[in-house]
Amino acid sequence: MSAHPIPFRRAVVAAGLLLVPVLAACSAGEADGTNTGTGTPVSGGELTYLVDQTQLTLDPAVSPATVTGLVTRPIFDSLVEQTSPTTFGPWLATKWEISADGRDYTFHLKRGITFTDGTPFDAAAVKATLDHVVDPASKSQYAASLIAPYESTTIVDDLTAKVRLSKPFRPFLQALSTPYLGIQSPKALRVPAADYKPVGTGPFSFVSWEQQKDITLTRNPAYAAAPAGAPHPGPAYLQTLKFGYVAEETTRYGALTSGQAQAIAAVPSGRVDSLQAGGKFRVLKNELPGTGYNLYFNVRTGPTSDPSVREAVQRAIDVPALVANIYSGQYAPAKNVLSPTTPGYDRAAEGSLPQFDPAKAAELLDRAGWTGRNAEGYRTKDGRELTLTWPYLGLINRDRRDVLGQAIQAEAKKAGIRIDRPNLDAGAYTDLVLNGGYQILDTGNVRADADILRFSFGSQATFARGGANLSLAASPELDGWLDEAAGTADPAVATRDYAQAQAYVLKNGYVLPGYVQTSLVGTTAKLSGLTVDAQGIARFAGAWLAK
Repeated sequence: MSAHPIPFRRAVVAAGLLLVPVLAACSAGEADGTNTGTGTPVSGGELTYLVDQTQLTLDPAVSPATVTGLVTRPIFDSLVEQTSPTTFGPWLATKWEISADGRDYTFHLKRGITFTDGTPFDAAAVKATLDHVVDPASKSQYAASLIAPYESTTIVDDLTAKVRLSKPFRPFLQALSTPYLGIQSPKALRVPAADYKPVGTGPFSFVSWEQQKDITLTRNPAYAAAPAGAPHPGPAYLQTLKFGYVAEETTRYGALTSGQAQAIAAVPSGRVDSLQAGGKFRVLKNELPGTGYNLYFNVRTGPTSDPSVREAVQRAIDVPALVANIYSGQYAPAKNVLSPTTPGYDRAAEGSLPQFDPAKAAELLDRAGWTGRNAEGYRTKDGRELTLTWPYLGLINRDRRDVLGQAIQAEAKKAGIRIDRPNLDAGAYTDLVLNGGYQILDTGNVRADADILRFSFGSQATFARGGANLSLAASPELDGWLDEAAGTADPAVATRDYAQAQAYVLKNGYVLPGYVQTSLVGTTAKLSGLTVDAQGIARFAGAWLAK
């Protein structure tokens, strides 16, 4: 990813920050979020799905990338499935009990399930998977944060695993439902990291991976571990599932329309209507849960440590107008730090976001002492120019974010604010972020739980620790809400705390919401049966291609 070798962990961190945004498949615009199609399902065939991002490892316990969740979800089953914003059903676990103090979860497991390498699925596999996630040697950049209070797993018997937490943790079941905590073969986890190959109990098994190119999976003919109520519980219809990495959007688009691929991620927003017009293709659209694509302000150092400057930037940028113009109405402008599809989203908090008001932005900058102007029209104070550094990884660009960034720069300039966007390689980017040498960073993270706020703003969720606290927030008040929401068994308390957290980060200028992350997946009209989970991640077990 860079011109010089960089340590694996640093590369994963740098890539993960920008790769976590959207790579999930999405709904067909139908109420139930599925692409059912018509006709009798056909068994066999190969589906080629082109994605716009890549990863450095296929281990979902290590990689934070949403693309990793997409390509490994067909391989790994989870203990539980998220069946609604607040409910969970059986998957590899048939049932579970939670202790009165909320610290012990006892899972009763399905009998007769086997990993695709022949290893039996049992309590030892649950223990091996969770221990692997939190093992410092794994260098997990996301999964470990999902189960931060994890202490241990006790093997009660072959089909009973008791998981112990250091404290009550409300989001635990939701975390277990994600592909990042999918249950892995203990045998596969014992090999050196360099020789790692993903092995699960899922409807597909791993065949090959040519890094930066493609990943090939094949049908697991013995699959019998589908979650309760799955629309297609048996072995997958498709024989082969291939994910190809194609960064250039016009190349991906051309591959779909020419028949070289049957599905592509990230259809260009301006071509959605034309793609669907002839009836030969569909665009599956889905607003993803989690945080939107947002700009985060460094609240500790530099000009953005001043709340007046942060609010001035919020008021100087007409985000809704920019989003509408650049994305042809396909992406909604964000009104909050969370996506509206996220459980715990608080509409009332939207009122805490300062609105576009250039005159008020000017007043705030005057109040902050940036009253001078240099020859280029930028504000100055004590001979210093008001300059904000917003670095980016030039090798990673999606959703026309480069164009949006240029538009934001132009809007800021009208207010006298210079925004510099240095194009960095992964090593330099990571160093800059770890050292706090920025005023703005951009990202978005997909998760179907408002606990994503703890990952994004908790004082312990720093970039160095694998978190996404890019604002460098260290607010005891904010931490109090987020910790209480994570630890409470009372949904009303969690809802109240998350609402207060959302209003706080907007009102105090920690974030400038951008757009609601929206997955636009183009498919041939011959593809049916593609469904999505609560995370917006594709399920391919019931997908089939008409001949």
